[in-house]
Amino acid sequence: MKQTAIFWPMIGHVLLVFLIYGLLSLRRKAAVMSGSAKISQFRENQNEPAQSLFVRNALGNQFELPVLFHIACLSLYVTQGVGTLSLAVAWVFVVSRYAHTAIHVTSNRIRYRQPVFIAGFVMVFVLWLLLALQLIES
Repeated sequence: MKQTAIFWPMIGHVLLVFLIYGLLSLRRKAAVMSGSAKISQFRENQNEPAQSLFVRNALGNQFELPVLFHIACLSLYVTQGVGTLSLAVAWVFVVSRYAHTAIHVTSNRIRYRQPVFIAGFVMVFVLWLLLALQLIES
């Protein structure tokens, strides 16, 4: 397997981050245009209007668990540990992030969001487990 294949799920996640930034800008602009917020409110992110708060929180989530995902992917690359399983697990994680974000910026129902988060959490754990096994074997 080509070791650089692990970069595609990473790029897929980075694309999600850029999409969320775009959505946040649109929601904040809409809040200002509708009069439910003033531009000055966004200077210190205080009193975020409801229509953009979920998006801002979804953005923040992309810099928590995904950090461990990116480190695991880079570590697998460096140790030549990228295989079919690790690549599949990485893609499942990315899909879980897209699903988690979609739920977060729409209904934001914990009932739906939590299982998707747990699936992604498990995928990151598996990536680290695969890295550990790679290190044991080498």
